[in-house]
Amino acid sequence: MIRWFLGALATIALLASAGCGEKASPPAAPAPSPALWSVSDESGRTLGWLFGTIHALPDGTQWRTPAIDKAIVDAGELVVEVKDLDDQSKLAATFTRMSHTDGLPPLSERVSPRLRGKLAELLKKGGYREADFKAIETWGAAIMLAQLADNSSGENGVDKALIRDFHARPVEELEGVEGQFSIFDKLPEKDQQDLLGAVLEEDTMTTSDTARLAKLWLAGDMEAISKESDEGMLADPELRKALLTDRNERWVDMIAERLDTGKMPLVAVGAAHLAPPAGLPELLRAKGYEVTRVK
Repeated sequence: MIRWFLGALATIALLASAGCGEKASPPAAPAPSPALWSVSDESGRTLGWLFGTIHALPDGTQWRTPAIDKAIVDAGELVVEVKDLDDQSKLAATFTRMSHTDGLPPLSERVSPRLRGKLAELLKKGGYREADFKAIETWGAAIMLAQLADNSSGENGVDKALIRDFHARPVEELEGVEGQFSIFDKLPEKDQQDLLGAVLEEDTMTTSDTARLAKLWLAGDMEAISKESDEGMLADPELRKALLTDRNERWVDMIAERLDTGKMPLVAVGAAHLAPPAGLPELLRAKGYEVTRVK
């Protein structure tokens, strides 16, 4: 599912001009327990925390726990994928600049014939004409259309809530708006077309889908999240490498630097980046840190 790993796809929801469809009620669930880890050195001294976020939740979802609240209070800084989530003009301007290329083939020629019907349906749903994408690179079209296939709202994203919590403390970013879009922009055209095809295959995110994924996240069920993130576009080895594993490998060095500053960072990134195998907890352990799930 797109939600677990692709921060940019949720971020770009801020570019949409209309609402995202019906609202889901908060899922009935036990007390929340989203995945949180403490990171310590060999002596047991706490250096920071890892927190797996979700970029959209049903209205009214209660996700904070005493352990999460304590980490928020004790942390000296917040580290996220992108910190300018409320700067719609920056998001829009960067997306337009990076995704625009003249002389592209029609969008319907950039998907397999069997998906052209789904493409037409999604364009109609969004009130688009195919001509609206004549100068939009394939990755950009995939991001735009992904929002039409998703009924949830990014306004309830945990990352946005945390950024508000840290308004008086430093907020650092691992990629930033341009860095995150550049991941897509650098994909070979074939992989961009695979990305677009995966969006069309997923087709729609219903209210029940949103509630089910929220329930998994609230339970902190990392095995289930790992299985979910194995589906769709991440089943493609090239896309998985570019969108998940390569990013984790870049991030772990950056996170280690923040941990070693003594600033007690709370590192909050999409939950799939923390899921096994090769999630950030494992990668930090391989560097000699003690990483412990907080219950």
